[in-house]
Amino acid sequence: FEISERPIKKVPTLRGRTVVNVFMEPSTRTRVSFELAEKRLSADSVNFSASGSSTKKGETLLDTVRNIEAMRPQLLVMRHSQAGAPHFIAERIEPGIGVINAGDGVHAHPTQALLDCATMRKAKGRVEGLEVAIVGDIAHSRVARSNICCLRKLGAKVRVTGPKTMMPVNLESTGATVCKSLAEAVEGVDVVMMLRIQAERQGGACLFPSTREYSRTFGLNKEILSLSKDDAIVMRPGPIN
Repeated sequence: FEISERPIKKVPTLRGRTVVNVFMEPSTRTRVSFELAEKRLSADSVNFSASGSSTKKGETLLDTVRNIEAMRPQLLVMRHSQAGAPHFIAERIEPGIGVINAGDGVHAHPTQALLDCATMRKAKGRVEGLEVAIVGDIAHSRVARSNICCLRKLGAKVRVTGPKTMMPVNLESTGATVCKSLAEAVEGVDVVMMLRIQAERQGGACLFPSTREYSRTFGLNKEILSLSKDDAIVMRPGPIN
């Protein structure tokens, strides 16, 4: 945050280091955020996208990474539609090259969770002790999974709610409290995090009767929000759909 607020947004922390952004799945915010961060830290930033690469000619992910590896970067930032892809590459790439997970399938999005927690700390002055409600398509949201993990580790309490068809099994094992209704989840919380419906990860399945019913049951309005604390903040990832 501090660097972004300077008149000259540049520090030499990563000068002389090369970072390759390996994005095998479409992205706007995450990709631009990483590229801006790299440039502001003085790294040499290289962007790789699947649409203009040899993966269209049959090259595998490992083939692609081996070619990039030969160019001796120091860091790979990877987004992939398959859960576990960054871990798969991290186990096989040569020592000395770091791998950052920028989102993999429905599994995890750890850097988004760190940003969300930083936003909460900036707005509320702390994360420990906060009551946070996460609402919506929990089952298909990598952001929800990473946020639950990060928030619990930092001492926050997490409640989750959404349609039963969008709630993963054994969710209680993460330490989150599963609520039956939006009102129950939001009552007395410090932060309300609204998730968008992850339509592109549902495989064409229809998991709720209609968007109108979904909006009526799990949409946030002034009446529901009034159940939270007076100084509660609302967070939501775009795009709204």
